[in-house]
Amino acid sequence: MEAPIVLLQQANIYQNKQCILKGVDIDVKAGEFVFLIGKTGTGKSSLIKTLYADLPLQEGQGTIVGFDLKGIRQKDIPFLRRKLGVVFQDFKLLPDRSVFDNLNFVLKATGWKDKVKIKDRISEVLAEVGMEGIEYKFPFELSGGEQQRVAIARALLNTPEIIIADEPTGNLDPQTSLEIMEVFQKLHQQGMNVLMATHDYNMIVKFPGKILRCDEGSVYEVVQQQTS
Repeated sequence: MEAPIVLLQQANIYQNKQCILKGVDIDVKAGEFVFLIGKTGTGKSSLIKTLYADLPLQEGQGTIVGFDLKGIRQKDIPFLRRKLGVVFQDFKLLPDRSVFDNLNFVLKATGWKDKVKIKDRISEVLAEVGMEGIEYKFPFELSGGEQQRVAIARALLNTPEIIIADEPTGNLDPQTSLEIMEVFQKLHQQGMNVLMATHDYNMIVKFPGKILRCDEGSVYEVVQQQTS
């Protein structure tokens, strides 16, 4: 049987020495689209930061894309992050660089050297998110939704095993949020695994997936009611 892409067992999640989530047991299997829901302040972001090793896993067990989160060494964290595509609420694009240079920066930082291959890969990921032909625009020339599409393209550059998205529609209006969710859904249908933190319950209704809820210091799976 294939090992889960993400597995936490009896994990305690800490933020600033305070235990935010206790005894977390979750797994994400290949082919799943998983929502992590809960009100602001219930620990969603802390859990996500633990998964990409921004916060250390101090207690319990955890693995993601074959890396042991408990024992991961600082020098191995960049290699872990190459196998993850992380998408943030606030896009985190470099404002003084064009879209091409934002994406080029990531590829060069992860060892790409061939200029033709770099150019081709940037064109590919922009096409995947419906943003062809905007390579030389700057972030300030793009709408919020367009910036988030570029951020998703950036997350796809190194063909990650899973996309981890932290409130990716949090700064967007409802229509744009829907369009961004459709991008994620399309990627999932093409075989990408997705773990998304959100407090937008409308999205969960429109885009079914496995639901994990953060509430009162714990995480549990929610079974969706089937509407007839």
